Amino acid sequence: MNPDLSKLDAYIEEADVDGYLIEADGETSDQRYLSGFTAPDPFVTLYTGETHLLVSALEYGRAQRTARADSVARHTEYDHRENIAEYGPTTGKHRTLAAFLDAHGVESVAVPEACPAGTADGLREQGVVVDVDYDGVVQSIRATKTDAEIDNIRAAQRANEAAMARAESLLEAAAAEDGTLLYDGEPLTSERVKREIEIELLRQDCALDETIVACGRDAADPHDRGSGPLEAGEPIIVDIFPRSKETGYHADMTRTFCVGEPDETVEEWYDLTHEAQQAALDAIEAGASGSEVHAAVCEVYEAAGEPTLRSDPETETGFIHTTGHGVGLDVHESPRVSEQDAELKPGHIITVEPGLYDPTVGGVRIEDLVVVTEDGYENLTDYEKQLVVGDDA
Repeated sequence: MNPDLSKLDAYIEEADVDGYLIEADGETSDQRYLSGFTAPDPFVTLYTGETHLLVSALEYGRAQRTARADSVARHTEYDHRENIAEYGPTTGKHRTLAAFLDAHGVESVAVPEACPAGTADGLREQGVVVDVDYDGVVQSIRATKTDAEIDNIRAAQRANEAAMARAESLLEAAAAEDGTLLYDGEPLTSERVKREIEIELLRQDCALDETIVACGRDAADPHDRGSGPLEAGEPIIVDIFPRSKETGYHADMTRTFCVGEPDETVEEWYDLTHEAQQAALDAIEAGASGSEVHAAVCEVYEAAGEPTLRSDPETETGFIHTTGHGVGLDVHESPRVSEQDAELKPGHIITVEPGLYDPTVGGVRIEDLVVVTEDGYENLTDYEKQLVVGDDA
């Protein structure tokens, strides 16, 4: 993937600096995007119109082979051991970094807001001018995906669908006894379903740190991961957001299931949420604002008498979150689909995930992942929406 960095070039020129510097953990998304490289330890990316990396000796060979960089250097090339011995680990590191910048003719840099304060101050002590990029220029570039990135996310969503199918199959095979779901004679728990989701994702070369399988009252909290036995007749929210191990790109999808006969309110909420999601999808096109998409959801819910944060900013039930968010190297990134104005552009990949929540009922959420196109959207999610598990009606 070769991203278009003309916006970063323009930012550097407008900021009147010589380059853009990232010193961060090896998995930090802006770092990976600019360098095309990941590592278990922090390293440095300098962009000046060309991309230059400063890495440890341990990572040097691999960075030379795999990084998307015009040059790769080791710390030892800038007298790092001598700097540490003479000035100590902190100042020595800053002197090494300053020498690296000087070698590329850089006297001033912009850094992301998340740049370590110690690094920024240490470079200033070495005479380097350091300005902070509070606007997140690299994040804004990342928001618009290339065709290759879209394909990466589409592939991750296929893996996600396989994991969702595994979760649904467990629920479908479960039997109810005194309201509790049993699988192989044992209570089917949130933890068991999450474990099977993770196993399936590993088969698909994807991974995730955590997922949501939340039943009943747990499902009334949008970010409650869920725990304990799953119950028949209760809504079960399954929200899976894996990352491809190969590409680093995420997927995201939510479905709500019920084993057995759901409460009448849950059925009404599910149908209403499906309607709200479709209204949001219908509002998506290049040039539309994320706030318009969010408003479409609110209008459906409010017309049905359900509270939203738009109608009541203090509500703790009803539609109590935004409609969606960008997905890419981070599972939550720009643009937001919320009350804030954010123009949707071709190549933006966003979630559309309306939901309703109340501890007395539980929760319902449906989430698809779509890419904005010139005249609408392409839904990257190919998984049916059906509340009652095993219901072929």
